[in-house]
Amino acid sequence: MITAISIGAVTVPVADVWSIVAHHLTGRGATADPALDQIVWSFRTPRVLLAALAGAGLAVAGAVLQTLVANPLADPTVLGFSYGASFGAVLVITLGGIGIGGVGVAGAAFLGALATGAVVFALGRRRGRLAPTRLVLAGVAVGYVLLSATSFVQLWATPTELRTVMFWMLGSVAGAQWDQLPVVATIVLTCTTLLGLFGRQLNAVLAGDESATALGVDVNRLRAVLLVITALLTGSVIAVAGGIGFVGLMIPHLVRLTVGADHRRLLPLTALLGAVYLVLVDLLSRTLIRPNELPLGILTALLGAPFFVWLLRRNKGLDTV
Repeated sequence: MITAISIGAVTVPVADVWSIVAHHLTGRGATADPALDQIVWSFRTPRVLLAALAGAGLAVAGAVLQTLVANPLADPTVLGFSYGASFGAVLVITLGGIGIGGVGVAGAAFLGALATGAVVFALGRRRGRLAPTRLVLAGVAVGYVLLSATSFVQLWATPTELRTVMFWMLGSVAGAQWDQLPVVATIVLTCTTLLGLFGRQLNAVLAGDESATALGVDVNRLRAVLLVITALLTGSVIAVAGGIGFVGLMIPHLVRLTVGADHRRLLPLTALLGAVYLVLVDLLSRTLIRPNELPLGILTALLGAPFFVWLLRRNKGLDTV
């Protein structure tokens, strides 16, 4: 993270980064150069922190969803959360906050993700119980409906608004601000901690619903509770960072291939690797073609798609993860 803060259009020595961060955290030390201080503390530090929080949240959500719905390709996008957030954000960008009750882009994205989750959960129930296959199919169907609705709304967007819409839908932490971080950090850390407490139950679900029930796990109740937590987690991340794909798909598989499927180890390591991964991707996004910047979704797709091709070609493949 310190290295990511140091590198950019203006390179700041690592020693100066440490000095500036320490000065703001402790109030001690010499006052840094005002220009470097603004670059490090006002622009890059909140951006790197938001990238780390977003990467951790999306990776953990993907790991839990893959277990809950018994599908190695499940992630917030497959269940429609990302599409719901995108639809809410695009409505605000194109119609204006006043047109939909004064709700901002982040607020509309968050509400869109939660509303989508509620619809998907309702459609995914069968005889009062959540059915994993039905849940995935409902997520795909609702996601495509919302994607079509988002495309329809864009017809009324101006060229300037379209650029903002596309950049937001593909994900970015370029606009990170300090006042965004407390809420996002609280939600990501709380949800990740709560999900980690269910490690044993998630391990039981890996063996199948019948085996988990025999071990005393209320599988239906567990799915409902954890799906609500993951919806809250992904909704909060997407609301401030946009639609970033493949993090929730790729990172959990990498960790499983390394340490196994025990969720008591899997979830914290997935959060850590997800945070590091998205910080590095964000660093690439602002340095590859500087002074221009790439949306995060483009890079995560370029890195994620070849990974799954490699995974499919291995003998172990997706059947073992």
